[in-house]
Amino acid sequence: MKTIDIARIRRFARAVTAEVGALDSSFLGRGRPLGAARVLNAIGAGRTEIGDIRAYLGLDSGLMSRLLRSLEDEGLIVTVPHPADGRRRVASLTAAGRREFEAYEALSDARAVDLLERVPQADALLHAMDRVALALGRDTIAVEEVDPESERARACLAAYYAELATRFASGFDVTLSCDPEAAAMVRPRGAFLLAVADGLPVGCVGLKGSGGPVAEIKRLWIDPAARGLGLAKRLMQAIEAAARDLGIRTLRLDTNSALPEALTLYRRSGWVEIDRFNDDPYPDHFFEKAL
Repeated sequence: MKTIDIARIRRFARAVTAEVGALDSSFLGRGRPLGAARVLNAIGAGRTEIGDIRAYLGLDSGLMSRLLRSLEDEGLIVTVPHPADGRRRVASLTAAGRREFEAYEALSDARAVDLLERVPQADALLHAMDRVALALGRDTIAVEEVDPESERARACLAAYYAELATRFASGFDVTLSCDPEAAAMVRPRGAFLLAVADGLPVGCVGLKGSGGPVAEIKRLWIDPAARGLGLAKRLMQAIEAAARDLGIRTLRLDTNSALPEALTLYRRSGWVEIDRFNDDPYPDHFFEKAL
């Protein structure tokens, strides 16, 4: 690696640690360092099992124990044995802990707003942040089955439709497409999956079924910032597994020549090109796969 590249990475690390206050003994002026604040935030955000919190934050057991003890000594959390497994422990916020959590949330939001207001090209900065966060956290990206009418699912679909409108020569109007109804993408007919990075959706794919042995894969999309991380392949494998679980034996899908990366994925994943099977005006390639 070039010396200049190493220097750029180290410059980035110094800038980030300074901006987020990683070296401050009183993170955001609340009297405790960043590590303790992150543990408090994780508990407040709904992570209660100690092992889960430790894995999420990447902490060793010794440091985790010390941070939990400091928060308990402040009266901000309580830890008790897991009701179903005495070998595990769970944490919850006290009333004082909830107030601290909410104070941190407000201060963190305000810091984010201040950063975006004082830098040029805020959108470009956000995209760069997304790329870095997703590249560094690729192993923590989860695949979740969700309601296709949920807010996160609709956000992914809206981004997918917007991208098609820019990539197709004729644009894209979802009302002209064979857009699947949400009911066709929930069990027992189908399924809808999201790729989720720390709570934020970064990809989606749907399984449109009718209750029979044949179903369609629809709306595969990956956030541009998450491309190159293997998420499309992961989502396709997961949706195929969901189809098998539903007793589906044959999958079909359609796509457009303007999406060459999709064509490459399907051809490398055992999909076989077939004749047109619908009257959707947008696709020009049609595939099938036996499960």
